[in-house]
Order: sequence, then structure tokens, then C-alpha cells
Amino acid sequence: MALSGFSSPLSFARDSEAFIKVGILHSLSGTLATNGQSVVDGILMAIDEINEQGGLLGKKILPVIADGASDPKTFERNAEALIGSDHVHTIFGCWSSANRKSVLPIVEREGLLLWYPVQYEGDEQSPAIMYGGAAPNQQIFPALQWGIQQFGKRVLLVGSDYLFPRVANRLIKKILPNHHGILTGELYQPLGKQDFQPIIHSIKLAKPDFIINTINGDSNQGFFQSLFDANLTAHDIPVISTSIGEDELQRIGIEHTFGHYSVWNYFQSIDSPSNHRFVTNFKRRYGQDRVTGDPIESAYSQVHLYAMAVRRAGTFSPSMIRQTVRGLIFGAPQGLIRIDPENQHTWKVTRIGRVQDNGQFAVVWKSHEPLRPDPYPLPR
Repeated sequence: MALSGFSSPLSFARDSEAFIKVGILHSLSGTLATNGQSVVDGILMAIDEINEQGGLLGKKILPVIADGASDPKTFERNAEALIGSDHVHTIFGCWSSANRKSVLPIVEREGLLLWYPVQYEGDEQSPAIMYGGAAPNQQIFPALQWGIQQFGKRVLLVGSDYLFPRVANRLIKKILPNHHGILTGELYQPLGKQDFQPIIHSIKLAKPDFIINTINGDSNQGFFQSLFDANLTAHDIPVISTSIGEDELQRIGIEHTFGHYSVWNYFQSIDSPSNHRFVTNFKRRYGQDRVTGDPIESAYSQVHLYAMAVRRAGTFSPSMIRQTVRGLIFGAPQGLIRIDPENQHTWKVTRIGRVQDNGQFAVVWKSHEPLRPDPYPLPR
């Protein structure tokens, strides 16, 4: 935590400007572009809401958007540019863990904060990152336990071949015996690849009771299309996905995903006044055919948490924001969320939803209360 007392000398000089620059660094091209653009939309909506309320400390927020292009090296290069050339005070960004890892040493070195909105594999706790998505004990662990209770002990793991799926599946394999589960296979596919015939063949041979899917990006379209073509329906082998939300369902096709499941903290179908307002405003801004989803809601909420921390700190200094954000509670569209004061992760309710024929999720299970985030759920 040595970074907690560090602030860039430039940050205080920039406080005198008429606006405050924040960086937005997501994939607007490449295999993760579908995910990235929607998250950017949630961020921009939150920024506009704050600006309409008068901004922060008398300044309007000015977003500076950069395209990570679904490539860790591009994320690294553009993070450097956002900080060094555009002089942003903070960055909202990154989807995949590989992209977050590429930006992490830069924000640590510069003493800035990266607001990361997506669920991830854990095994990390940096003072330079505010973790807005689910930790393993808030997503993959409940999904495994619920799946075994509902469908049976035989579990097959399918994922993209990069950091998050590999680490997530390593954790699953460690706790599988605790739930009397049986691993029937562990299969990986390169990000962006659409040919899943070898994996479909392996699934047929393994005959699992259910699949935990950690495929990311547009490869999910190829995966569910291949399952559909092979007549493997949710009735035959249900799939519980960790990276498919309402936005992805529109692109994959409801006929290919109907009856399958996803595990998140937020679904658009949550019936509450705060979520109704959020969904209504999002559709009014971006079109009635648009849908919200967990990463969109998470990124939106993180912008408001940032604003709350700035107002409480009375400064844009990252070190002061880091101190004041700890323990903050925000009434998010999903319900009350809280920044854990010890690890900068977020307390959230976990939900499992079943895909309906209208492209929404019916919540079939949720935790009784927000779960404390644990980035290190198992002994290292």
C-alpha cells in the first residue's frame, strides 16, 4: 500500500482548469468490441448525469475516449497516452484480465486509479484499481454450487484461452471435491475463434450434467451456434455462462441461448424503482432496442462512486479519492453496493438468471444479501 500516499505533481496543477478530464479505455474494435462499446455508453450516461447536476467541485467532467482494440499492447500504449498526453485524472476501463494487467503497472507507477467494472478471476489486490465486478466468491463459486445442486455432479469447463478462464477454472477444480463434483473435461478456445466443432465433439463424449462457460467476446456466438447445430439444447446440457449478458444475447440469438443460464450481480429484469429509472434513461438515450447488462450497470455505478468520492475528498487527488472511496455505499440500479474498505472490491448480491424468449433473464437464484468480495478465496 505504499502507493496510497502518492499523487502525481501534475494533478494539483490541473485542478485549476475549467473541466476535469477522465479517461475511458475500452475496446471499440476487435473481438471484445461488442462488450466495450456498451460499457462506454454506460460511462458516458453517468458522466452526463453528473454534469447536468453541476459537475464536480465546480468543473464539468470531460471524457477522453481511447480504443484498446481488444489487444493488451494497445491498452498499454493508450493508457500511457491518456495519462502522459491527455492528462486525465483517472481511467475507467478494461474488460479482459489481460487488458487490465497491461494497464496495471502504468496506473501504479503514475499514482492514478483505474476503475475496472467487470467480473474477474481474483488473485489480485492493487491500490491503483477499484474493482467493480464480481470476485470469484461472488460469481463462479455460487454458479458451481448451484449447478451441482440443480443438474448433477458432472461438470465440464469451457473457456477462452487466456488469464481469466484459466485461473477461474483452476479455482473451480480446487473446490469441486468440496461439493462432490466430478470434472468431465476442461476445454479452451483462442479468443475470437468461431470453429467449435472439436469442442462440441468433446462435449458429446464427456456427457456432462452441465457446463460452466468462461468464453469471452464474440466467440460465444460460435459456441452457442455450434451447440444449437448439434441439437444440444439447454434441456440436454445446460450452460452457465460468466460473460454473457443481455447485450450479448441480442447478437448470439435467443434461439441459440434459450433456457441456458448466466451468473451476474445485475440483470435488466430486476424489478425495482431505481432499476426502472436506469433502464428507461438508458433506452431514452440510446434507443428503445438497446438493453442494459451487468458490466454496463457496473461501469455506470463506478462513475457515480467516483463522483461521490471526489465530493467527499474535496479534491481530484487520486490518493485522497482512494482514502474517501473506501466504505462508500451507493444506491445502484442493482441495489445497494459498497466499496470494501480493505480490498477496494465491491459488495454485491449474486444472481443466476435463465434466458427467456424475450431476450431477458428470469432470476432463478440470488444470494440473501450482498456478498463480501474476496479476491483470494482459497489459500495461495
